[in-house]
Amino acid sequence: MTAKISWLGIPDRIKHELNQSEEEGHDVLVLRDEWNKIESLDQSTQKFKEEAETFYGKLEALQSGALNNQREPSDWNGILEQSAFGEDPVPSFTAAYVEDRILGGWLGRSAGCLLGKPVEKTPRPGIKELLTSNNTWPLSAYITENEIPGELLKKYPWNRHSGRESLKENIICMPEDDDMNYPMINLSVMEQFGTGFTTQDVIAQWMSMLPVLSTFTAERVAYVNHLNGLQPPETATVRNPYREWIGAQIRADLWGWISPAQPSAAAQFAWRDARLSHVRNGIYGEIFFAAAIAAAFKYERMTDVLAEALTYIPSQSKFADAVNFVFSLPVREQLWDDTVDILYNEFGKYHWVHTINNAALAIAALLSSNGDFEKGICNVVMGGWDTDSNGATVGSVLGTMLGAKKLPAKWIAPLNNKIRSSLSGYDNSLLSDLAHRTATIAKYKTL
Repeated sequence: MTAKISWLGIPDRIKHELNQSEEEGHDVLVLRDEWNKIESLDQSTQKFKEEAETFYGKLEALQSGALNNQREPSDWNGILEQSAFGEDPVPSFTAAYVEDRILGGWLGRSAGCLLGKPVEKTPRPGIKELLTSNNTWPLSAYITENEIPGELLKKYPWNRHSGRESLKENIICMPEDDDMNYPMINLSVMEQFGTGFTTQDVIAQWMSMLPVLSTFTAERVAYVNHLNGLQPPETATVRNPYREWIGAQIRADLWGWISPAQPSAAAQFAWRDARLSHVRNGIYGEIFFAAAIAAAFKYERMTDVLAEALTYIPSQSKFADAVNFVFSLPVREQLWDDTVDILYNEFGKYHWVHTINNAALAIAALLSSNGDFEKGICNVVMGGWDTDSNGATVGSVLGTMLGAKKLPAKWIAPLNNKIRSSLSGYDNSLLSDLAHRTATIAKYKTL
């Protein structure tokens, strides 16, 4: 029996493309009925394959006429027209300051990702049920399975991608994770091609360093599209129903770290990377968090960091609407569970790895943290959805803002300064070495 490779099958892509087309403003009710009839056929037959292929052509025709391209541009000039880009003055810092902040980002991203790994794919009620059973709700430490009843562990098994290795009692380093692979890939892009790198340079690094099955959703489709001869931005748009999901958002960090206090530069780097696999709101997620991480070098208040990041996002986009919605909530005044309930009510229609809902949750957690690293990463993981990616993003922003010296040892010491990776040449890297290499290419004036 041939093992199924996720995210690439035509039925899977059609199912998600119907949802994506609806999000883009199209009425797909009739098309859904048509697909339900086709899907009921024996999927091993030639008849099914032919009818599915013809049907996918209809969905592609819808995509070419997307209704929201004008208010949600993917091209650089279009983004510039609807946002507040300006020239970044090159700041002055000591080398020690920059390296401490960047190391804080690498460590914070690792710790937040590690916290969320065991319960990735577990729905929010399941996370609460698991942690309540052993009196570790609300979260305040790495997740443990000690004293969790066996029947609950069968109901909500740990994430098969290093979930067990990420439990408190088993942690010996940062395990392999796609959320951590991408900062390393982007570091290699900068080291090899410099600030003038192109999207084609990024895909070249993917091809030489990144195993295809270490990619997911939009990245996997973009990878295979390139293997089939397509170039960016077609790698992002051809039969890629995941083009506004979270994959680009998790690739933002390196661009912010190498652009201390220069969010405009970070945002442009992020766009060049994101367009390889994403469009519109998928791109905006990477731009936003790259700009936020860059801004974290110069602000002490999280509200200032996030408000500046928002200025780089097209103002009429759904992403901007989501950020403003979070800004309107009394996040610091109300119970965290109440905030998450509101976010699920507002954004629960999206897939659990979509950009918009996860960005909203991460932003709310950052606001709730009031600069407290532990509170930020624990809140976002308790919020569910893409737990390891959101933990990584929140941990990165807070880690960069605080710097390595201010991060709590309870979260950092278990990493043992080591990270595993499926990337060629990066397995068993030291986080301090990665941070030093990042700091070496960061642009700033030395005091």
